[in-house]
This record gives sequence, structure tokens and C-alpha cells, in this order.
Amino acid sequence: MEFPVKTGAPASQRTECAILPVFDDGQLRGATKEIDVAARGLIKQLVKHGDAPARLGSATLIHRTDGTAASRWLLVGCGKHADFDLRRFATALNAAIAALRAGGTKEAISYLAYGTTLDAETAARQTVEIARAALYRFDELKSRTDPAVKLGRLGIGLAKGVEVAIARRGIKVGTAIANGADLARNLGNRPPNVCTPSHLAEAAREIAKTHANIQVKVLTETDMKRLGMGALLSVTQGSEEPPRLIVLHYRGAGSKEAPIALCGKGVTFDTGGISLKPPPKMDEMKFDMCGAASVLGTIAALGELQPTCNVVAVVPACENMPSGRATRPGDIVKSLSGQTIEVINTDAEGRMILCDAMTYVRQQYNPRCLIDVATLTGACVIALGNVYTGLFSNNDELANALLASGERSLDVAWRMPVHDDYGESLRSNFADFANAGSRDGGASVAANFLARFVDQLPWAHLDIAGVAWRANSQKGATGRPVPLLVDYVLRTQAQ
Repeated sequence: MEFPVKTGAPASQRTECAILPVFDDGQLRGATKEIDVAARGLIKQLVKHGDAPARLGSATLIHRTDGTAASRWLLVGCGKHADFDLRRFATALNAAIAALRAGGTKEAISYLAYGTTLDAETAARQTVEIARAALYRFDELKSRTDPAVKLGRLGIGLAKGVEVAIARRGIKVGTAIANGADLARNLGNRPPNVCTPSHLAEAAREIAKTHANIQVKVLTETDMKRLGMGALLSVTQGSEEPPRLIVLHYRGAGSKEAPIALCGKGVTFDTGGISLKPPPKMDEMKFDMCGAASVLGTIAALGELQPTCNVVAVVPACENMPSGRATRPGDIVKSLSGQTIEVINTDAEGRMILCDAMTYVRQQYNPRCLIDVATLTGACVIALGNVYTGLFSNNDELANALLASGERSLDVAWRMPVHDDYGESLRSNFADFANAGSRDGGASVAANFLARFVDQLPWAHLDIAGVAWRANSQKGATGRPVPLLVDYVLRTQAQ
């Protein structure tokens, strides 16, 4: 999809459809006002008579475009002008794209950010990300694919005086993030008989082939046994599918610069193991590798953008299956860190594979910070729903930087507590601690478990169980938190 920058007078821009904002105070602003002048007050009359409602997210297609070069206008309600911010911009643009898609429009120019307080780079970046996400479809496994989306060109209309280079920079960043998010969505949406640990490893190899400064290493089950990854291996031992530990290293700076470390949970199907999950919605457990998918998507985006920093991504990938070889509740395993864990619940498996991956990246790469990403707990879904990622951290500076990236990227997170009191229920009479404890505050209990493997290293845990996929009629992976992670890396390397 193309996203050209348009800085000419809106009334003279030839386009199949001009997307124009309408606010609820009846005042026309920006490109809407300029086009209304050329149209001799036609839009003002439509607004006055209620034919173009300003309710946020409404959209009215107008075919009469007197005095302008546009074939049609799409008047999009943007609510109160004083409240128009990046989130409302996203709502308005989503409504516009839905209307354009339904009408079969092939090309349009968006003036939703024209003359607003939104900076050109942010508006351009979000236009790309929002449009790409809205038009994403997964039909690679259908015998009859969905009709192709006709909208292939969405211009970004900006006022005179705005530096085009700044907007194009936003388009470049937005395109890379959209590509990374699409990769994450595709991996998440593939069924578990396709997207296996080996499939994730092959996806990582494909990323490394594209950029010379990305190296890949894939550890086998034998390698993990040799290293002593008893926690990770305890999860996979009931499965016929072999596990993989995938390492992608993006080198954008000198070898002496410590990398940012990302760890993504890659359980390609989670039955719960011996602690078997109930059947309803178990099919959605193919999404239990969305943490891994988002980490791979982030590295792919960084490969396009080439920031001046180093990033290492580690993905523990496996299945959690019941069998005669499967780990039992009550078993005790030794993690790579040397700490022993009593398995109380085999369905608390994500923390088991992450703790060994986190120890591995600390031992091998000595990172400056560590961020793990996981569809970890149903408790986080209860707490935050499908809006916010749960953010847990032992470091205020890292936590605040991630929260800010979430706001900038519209991929929001909410900080949750992780202090020692949440670890009381993890006490064990037989091992150093257990892998599961109280259901109360379960997301914080799980985060407390992971905190035992980071020592004083600045660390953040992103629980994406509520945001990684949508259910019901909109079922599908979202690609989150690729935008948040890419924004964080870009901001960090710029400091």
C-alpha cells in the first residue's frame, strides 16, 4: 500500500475521495474549511442541517463536490475539537477506512491531521499503522480467498510549511512497524499444526537472511539439556514436537555496547499439560506464542529501520502437551539458574520456559536491560481487559520509558505491582519455590516468580494475555506489542 505526502491546496488535489474532519461545534477547520470555501459553503450547509454528524467515528460519503478536484468527500465525525488527540484521530481514521473499504474506493487523501496540533511525523506514522492494521486479512489457508482490498493508495494531506521529510520519516517508521506487526499477526494466526517451534525457528532464519547485521542461532533439545535448562524442558517433555531456543541478534552499534534483551514466550500450543485446560476456547491456545511472534516482528522492524543500538531476542519455543512422559504436578526441576522449582500446576508453563530463557540471555549477552513478553496469565485479562498490557518492573526508569512508548504508539500499558508480598504463596516445602501460588493477584504472583531470575538487572515483564488476540467474530492476533517495543528501542537509541 502506498502513502504519498500531499501538501498542495486541498481543493485542488485530484483524488477519488477527500477524507475531511467535522467537529461537533459546527465550526469548519483546516482542509474542511478550505474545501468548503471552494464549494461555496456546501459542507457548512450539510453540517448545519445534520447531514454530516460530528459524532466521533461517524462517516458520511458525499458525491457532490462543487468547486473541488475530489470526486467525493468523506466527512468523518471527530467529536469535540478540544479533545481531538492521537487516540481520537485513530478512531476517526479507522471509521474512514471502514467506509472506504465498504465503498470499494481505490485511492483517497486523508486530511484528518491537516492543520491540527498533531505533529506530522506522528500523524504520518499512525496513518500507516492504522490503515495497515484495518486492512489486514489472514486468508492464506482458505481454499477461496477473500476479495482483494481495493484501497491501495492513501495520501496524507498536510498543511503548507510542514516539512515533507519529517512526514516521510514517520511513514518509514510506520511501514516498518506495520510489517513487523503483520509478521506477528501471521505467525499468531497460523494453526498449531503449522506454526510449530520449528516453524518459528524458520521464521527467525528468514528475518536473518534479509539483513546482514542480524544473526540467528537455534538451539535444539540436546543443546538445552547440555546447558541445564530443566525448567524449559519440563514443559516440553510431554510433546512429540521438538522444542527450540531461538536467538536473533541485531547489531546496530559497536560490539562493546550492551544489548537490549527481549524474551518472548513461544508456547505454540498450550493444553495445560497434565493440569488440562477445559475444552471451551482451547483452540485459542495457538495464540500462546504471541509473545514470541511480537519479539520476532520487532526484530524484523528494527532490521528495516537500522537503529544505532544492539538488540538480542531470545524465544523459548515448545508445546505443552499431556502424555505418559509429561511433567506431573509435584515434580521438582532444576532451572538454568540453579534454583529448583516445584511444579504445582503444569498450566503455569510460560514462566517456566521464560525463566530459563531469561537466565540464558543474561549469562550469554550481559544485556543492559531485559524485557520479557508473554501471554502469561488470565488474571491480567481480568484486571485490565483487552485494552492495556500489564507492565511489571523492578526499575522505574525502564517502566516509565515503556509506558511513554505505549502512549506514543497507541499500544498502551498499565503498570502493575510486583513486590515481594506477592511471592509468599510461592513458598515450597520441597524446592526453592513453587511455580504457582495464590489465584488472588495472579498476574503479580507470576511476575514475582520471574523477578527471581533477574537479580538487579533492569527488567520489565509485559503480560499481553488480554491484548495479543481478539476473540469471537473478530478472532485473530493483533500484533501487539510490536509498536510499543519498536518505539522504545528507537527512543532509547536516540538518547
